[in-house]
Amino acid sequence: MLDLPDNIVLDKARLIGGSVRLSLAIDAPRLAAEVAALPPSLWGSCGGRVGVHNAAEAIFLRGYAPAEGDRPIEDRAPLALLPYVREIVTALVPAPAQRCLLARLPGGASVAAHIDQAPYFEKTIRIHFPVETHDRAWMICAGRRFRIAVGEAWAINNSAPHAVENEHPSRPRTHLICDFLPTGALFDLLARGERDP
Repeated sequence: MLDLPDNIVLDKARLIGGSVRLSLAIDAPRLAAEVAALPPSLWGSCGGRVGVHNAAEAIFLRGYAPAEGDRPIEDRAPLALLPYVREIVTALVPAPAQRCLLARLPGGASVAAHIDQAPYFEKTIRIHFPVETHDRAWMICAGRRFRIAVGEAWAINNSAPHAVENEHPSRPRTHLICDFLPTGALFDLLARGERDP
């Protein structure tokens, strides 16, 4: 079972509710251009993710998909091609990065409601950074349906039921998704954010 035995279980309902829009400044054009420049050969698979995530393509930048077992959480080769992404996950967010991936959901696809249940997920804070999206892409979490715009960063309570719907017939929705270990500075960032906007 995936775990971080030296870390505590977090009360995400108290810390996050369903979601928190964080006061972080993301250079959206720079992020989008960097991801767009990735070799197309890196896309085309689920990146080891299974189940409800089968509809989405994924590129793991740190660590591996949980279905691949308890493997090291370390930088993967594609991260070297993404200096701004590295800056976001290692310097902008005031906490140690764990698993990070790019997830691209094709037009018309969805990720069914689910809860991330391994102990690892109870001990990390998940943050989404939209790379490309549109007004027909929806995040659903803890009973609320909302949009996340490029240039924003949102903490999502992945210990609550959550899902994604891409209602556009052809446009994809791509997010940088990263888990972070809790720190006092990250707790402060969550407390200052806009909760369940």
